[in-house]
Amino acid sequence: MTVLSKVILSLSCICGAAGVAAQDTVRYTGTTLSNVDYHHGQLSPAIGVHNIQVMRASRERPELADGQGWTYNHAPMLAYWNNKYYLEYLSDPVGEHIPPGQTLLVTSADGYNWDKPVILFPPYKIPDGTKKADYPGVAKDLYATMHQRIGFYTASNKRLLALAYYGITLDAKDDPNDGNGIGRVVREIKADGSFGPIYFIRYNHAFNEKNTSYPFYTSSKDKAFVQACNELLTKPLMMQQWVEEGDRDDALIPLKKQYKAFSFYHLPDGRVAGLWKYALTSISKNDGKTWEYNPLRAPGFVNANAKIWGQRTPDGRYATVYNPSEFRWPLAISVSDDGLNYKNLLLVNGEITAMRYGGNYKSYGPQYVRGIQEGDGVTPGNRFWVTYSMNKEDIWVSSIPAPVQSVATSYPSDDFTAMKADTALNAWNIYSPLWAPVRIEKQQGKNVLALRDRDPFDFGKAERVIPASRQFTASFTIVPQQDAFGALEIEFVDARGNAGIRMTLDSTGSLITKAGYRNKKLASYKAGEKLDIQVEVNTATRFYTVSVNGKPQGGANLFYAPLEHVQRITFRTGSIRRFPDADTPTDQSYDLPNAGGIDKEAAYFIEQFRVK
Repeated sequence: MTVLSKVILSLSCICGAAGVAAQDTVRYTGTTLSNVDYHHGQLSPAIGVHNIQVMRASRERPELADGQGWTYNHAPMLAYWNNKYYLEYLSDPVGEHIPPGQTLLVTSADGYNWDKPVILFPPYKIPDGTKKADYPGVAKDLYATMHQRIGFYTASNKRLLALAYYGITLDAKDDPNDGNGIGRVVREIKADGSFGPIYFIRYNHAFNEKNTSYPFYTSSKDKAFVQACNELLTKPLMMQQWVEEGDRDDALIPLKKQYKAFSFYHLPDGRVAGLWKYALTSISKNDGKTWEYNPLRAPGFVNANAKIWGQRTPDGRYATVYNPSEFRWPLAISVSDDGLNYKNLLLVNGEITAMRYGGNYKSYGPQYVRGIQEGDGVTPGNRFWVTYSMNKEDIWVSSIPAPVQSVATSYPSDDFTAMKADTALNAWNIYSPLWAPVRIEKQQGKNVLALRDRDPFDFGKAERVIPASRQFTASFTIVPQQDAFGALEIEFVDARGNAGIRMTLDSTGSLITKAGYRNKKLASYKAGEKLDIQVEVNTATRFYTVSVNGKPQGGANLFYAPLEHVQRITFRTGSIRRFPDADTPTDQSYDLPNAGGIDKEAAYFIEQFRVK
């Protein structure tokens, strides 16, 4: 733990002991805690969450990734403007804080299909004069490292500003947000997709217009752009997000102590709830000009040095999204009616794909979550969106329906062939990597739920929450598109993510089921031929029977693990992962073998799914 972290935790404990009883504060009043022995934390999922991969890093196949093959990608941020999603993220060639750094932008019309990344703020070469004067002994060109806590600002004149920060790091342990970097840059994103020129909007103490490569924003002849920048500089809640990188005595920043990764939302009475790393929190009555007390540890919250995000949800409630552990998994959500008292803990994303490329400070898990800050747009419909990186390598978004629910009240009867594509998966939880997408497709003139997979390091997953059940019948129709490669695992799972039944369409054309240590063959299948599968389940007896195309197969089958209830059924194009775990060293220095590999694509089309 760093000295700063110890100071923050010490301050929070002091403030918490002295002031928590007397002050309003964000707090967790629930009893659910996550278990880091599982990637999903043994949390029940928030129903209907869609996890979508935006950018999959590949050093060997940059044309399928960012166009350059850089493998450190992190700290994404979101805005919604002019009916389009905008996502900005940091990128370095291999590891964190190792230059050169740049910032990229990806856009989407619907949040599910994303364009290729484009460079928003390119690598910045520190002028030679600066290098020689301030960094003697550095023989090679010195490039800046990017770091930022705020990516967008939508001004009242409807101009969308993109923001980034150029810091300086001389070695892998150096810190670009120590207040001694170059400064913060800004440019306009225009409605036609083009960008305005890059300007500095704030310099650090050693830099100015004379020793930097971009002009100061006030030199722009675009009066509306200058007006938007001036407006931004008057907003304390925006300036508070600059505290880590800015000058330590910057007059624009209200709270100058180094509390990290600030996010905020307004309470019903107009006050502001602020959130920082370590689940620190405070309240402001004047939009961030001053704070009622020094940030204290939010009572009941479990959160370490990853970001915590808070916002008002489309149904008028509030949500915090964060990693509820000392690790950066799982990604979870908690909901509050009043913005102060959070009452539950549910799963958003409980997967950790393989970290294909090692690198400096690359932590495992879905992390550094951030949503659309107030003023940066309202997405259509009843869903709200967050973004995060996976392993500081790939970029993801999650679409979360409001109200946030975890209990199914009716049994599903989903005939995808007769359902509308844009609403068919509303009640399904999906995990959809770019190389293993999960989506509704039209096949032979009818809609199907398609799971495809050509990713040797990841899988696609579709999951349906059902009412907690001891005895029921599940039926589903699957059309596998191959019988000599690929795999589709079908699991019956309880509320904590424990599976008791696992059937698999394997790579040999067999439908098998897990029978204790061994697998048991139930039937054969062929590519392109329809499988109508019916499973009768009884958790009290721990037996289940399976019929395929109307014929019983395999007799009575015993659960391979006991379950009191079944609460969801999962379709997954790969095997469950248990690496990393709580004892895995967080710094991976190696690349995986054949890290840029790609598999022959397997596909499975689900036509209907019913439980009764």
